[in-house]
Amino acid sequence: MLHTLAIANYRSLRDVVLPLERMNLVTGANGSGKSNLYRALRLLSETAFGGGVQAIGREGGLSSVLWAGPEQFAKSVKRGEHPVQGGPRRDPVNLRLGFGGDDFSYSIEYGLPVPVPRTMFGKDPEIKREVIWHGDAWHERRALVDRKGGLVRSRDENGTWQVVEQHLPTFDSMVSRIADPERAPEAVLLREQVRSWRFYDHFRTDADAPARHARIGVRTPVMSNDGHDLAAAWRTIMEIGDADALAAAVEDAFPGAEVEVEEQADTFQLLFRQHGLLRPLSQAELSDGTLRYLLWIAALLTPRPPSLMVLNEPETSIHPELLPALARLMRHSATETQVWVTSHAAALVEALTESGECNHIELDKDMGETTLSNFAPLELPPWRWPPR
Repeated sequence: MLHTLAIANYRSLRDVVLPLERMNLVTGANGSGKSNLYRALRLLSETAFGGGVQAIGREGGLSSVLWAGPEQFAKSVKRGEHPVQGGPRRDPVNLRLGFGGDDFSYSIEYGLPVPVPRTMFGKDPEIKREVIWHGDAWHERRALVDRKGGLVRSRDENGTWQVVEQHLPTFDSMVSRIADPERAPEAVLLREQVRSWRFYDHFRTDADAPARHARIGVRTPVMSNDGHDLAAAWRTIMEIGDADALAAAVEDAFPGAEVEVEEQADTFQLLFRQHGLLRPLSQAELSDGTLRYLLWIAALLTPRPPSLMVLNEPETSIHPELLPALARLMRHSATETQVWVTSHAAALVEALTESGECNHIELDKDMGETTLSNFAPLELPPWRWPPR
């Protein structure tokens, strides 16, 4: 489980450290930074797959994703006595992402490239520092795997540094490239942990949505992001997952209803039986809200739980009366995996927080900077960035 998420100089997240629990809810007004937190998590995930630099490029490059304000705000500026003005930089330009977990903590720092002649990639961000360490707060003596530039070192069982890689390209993360279980087992374990993270964001439910069409069925312990394999994922849960929880989730949201999977010439079709109807409804006939709710059931009751599941505005197109049942489903899922939910819906927020077991993070914005409105500075977890 992650205990801490730290982000510096990413869009409105100038310097944010978040405490995390098993069930996490992020709320805030439009423009407060919820989407930026979600994107930062996606960027961390891309790093483990070797696509961090490419992901920054898709967002417009390093110049577009960096914090656009000054390094520091003078007190007179915050009081409104003087306009916001830039000044000489004290620290190098950087984008930092990191987290602290049960086993290891990790941070990666992107920065501006060193000028190289005869290249058209002179604006690609470079990975300047990348570290895996033991414990929450960074200290040089806790480092387990350390990367500076192209040099990657790891500590052996005696605490002695050994070189793992000398010429790692500055656009490749050591987490994605180092695959030595003997000299750098922490990098291998961390990569598998982060690669297991799962993101679900805005399931389509229009007439041409992938989730509305019957598909060839194969065992699907992890439903895809677009839900095209909903029927196969549902049947997989019935056969090798928690079939009782599946039936209970349907009953909780739609009393008296049943969902089954029908096989037709190798294709799987989801059928929804409801009291009062003479025939079941196929997934092509379901209302947007019903189909989206069934997608959330299949996603949350996966028989292969990830270490972290991130749900972005799951309340979209779902009737407010169903949101308490959705909250109960999320809390059930949080017993197996760490859950992160971003939401605007008051009914879902109330249902998730009423048990007292939800870590509610409320965001605000001050001078363009995302802040935490319901945590005092001393309530935040300790965090230090490894120096460049």
